[in-house]
Amino acid sequence: MDEDDERRYRAVQAKDPRFDGWFFTAVTSTGIYCRPSCPALTPRRDNVRFLPSAAAAQAAGFRACKRCRPDASPGSPEWDVRADLVARAMRLLRDGVVDRDGVPGLAARLGYSTRQVERALQEELGAGPLALARAQRAQTARLLLETTALPITDVALAAGFGSVRQFNDTVREVFAMPPGELRRRARTAPAAAGALALRLPYRAPLHPDNLFGHLVATAVPGVEEWRDGAYRRTLRLPHGSGVVALAPADGHVACELVLSDLRDLQTAISRCRHLLDLDADPVAVDGALAGDPVLAPLVAAAPGRRVPRTVDPDELAVRAVLGQQVSTAAARTHAARLVRAHGTPVADPVGGLSALFPSAAELAALDPESLALPRARRRALVGLVAALADGEVRLDPGSDWGSARAGLLALPGIGPWTTEVVAMRGLGDPDAFLAGDLGVRLAAEGLGLPSSPSGLTARAAAWRPWRAYAVQHLWGTSEHPVNVLPTSA
Repeated sequence: MDEDDERRYRAVQAKDPRFDGWFFTAVTSTGIYCRPSCPALTPRRDNVRFLPSAAAAQAAGFRACKRCRPDASPGSPEWDVRADLVARAMRLLRDGVVDRDGVPGLAARLGYSTRQVERALQEELGAGPLALARAQRAQTARLLLETTALPITDVALAAGFGSVRQFNDTVREVFAMPPGELRRRARTAPAAAGALALRLPYRAPLHPDNLFGHLVATAVPGVEEWRDGAYRRTLRLPHGSGVVALAPADGHVACELVLSDLRDLQTAISRCRHLLDLDADPVAVDGALAGDPVLAPLVAAAPGRRVPRTVDPDELAVRAVLGQQVSTAAARTHAARLVRAHGTPVADPVGGLSALFPSAAELAALDPESLALPRARRRALVGLVAALADGEVRLDPGSDWGSARAGLLALPGIGPWTTEVVAMRGLGDPDAFLAGDLGVRLAAEGLGLPSSPSGLTARAAAWRPWRAYAVQHLWGTSEHPVNVLPTSA
């Protein structure tokens, strides 16, 4: 641990933003905790403690730095790389499960006892699920104070606090100032009427072309669109619905959210970060892939590629089945028909969004004969939505990746390609690999790599655990629209 702490202190001395979110620096002489890249004068080594989470720093009595705002740093990339109990718990915590269902609900989703979950989080992160959820609520409260004109009472309730007193005490403790002072100091960004204007941080570099290009090229009419330089889509959230606009900017992704219920703010942010893979560590990914002489030129040409994911894994699974053995345009057409027939209408005063993508429960009630699909794909779709609706297959943020894969493969008409698409874009597994994908195989052949699924899988072993990112580089060798950042509305 001493050697690890020395490495951490060197990162603090270098003010290296790559380590923001990996750990936090608590300064015992000031009682403040910071992100590693804090621009303030570097504290003496004997005055520094390193803590694994903002919640642990707050629990130890440290206040958030007003200069570097450590609670707003990118999330740790560990939770999107690992599939163990702590990582699954953190993904559910980010999605707001503790606020909605409490610690017993979190434990039930994970399949462990409450005591086991609390012990695992405490041992690794220095804080239990309630403290972690409290830290998340504090950040949500500050976002609302700084970006809205909501009354303080409404902010407290929307952020998930049980009382205004609890809200006031937490804000004072974490930020060393009352809520009203936080609001007075805020420099709010312009936003559309009723919208929340936020900045979503990430670790540089970020290559936006394939990220936004893929989302726009596969966009389902009515649910998604590209307008005024932003990717926009509707959101199905625990307490209501929302519309988000996401646009690449200098050092962050600009995010505008319109929510029917402000209690969904943190969940919406978490899902948008997952969608754009913003908690990734691109330096680690690129460094590993660049070690392969075949991939090295591709990485050098487009550093910081992310994996375009989803805000709803169930939706992604349905769309993956619709996209089996058809073109991108055909898959969009099939999905648009489902939305027109079964989607829940939403109002969009800004653009052309009109509906939420139908849930698995809504699709499970449809008449299979109404689907304009080949019989085998119709059977696959019906089997999938039934399994998702009754919980036989779970694709939520806390799901076990191995169990999810096994459940999908057991369904009729769902093979390795569909399963790995869901694992890569729905579950966020960074090592998912589409060995049988036509685009991947053509790219491999053009690069002199084995093009058969078995041969390519064997060759790709050197790319683990980042094979999903290797897929993005392989896809990037083609001139498909998924690789092009749109330039017009």
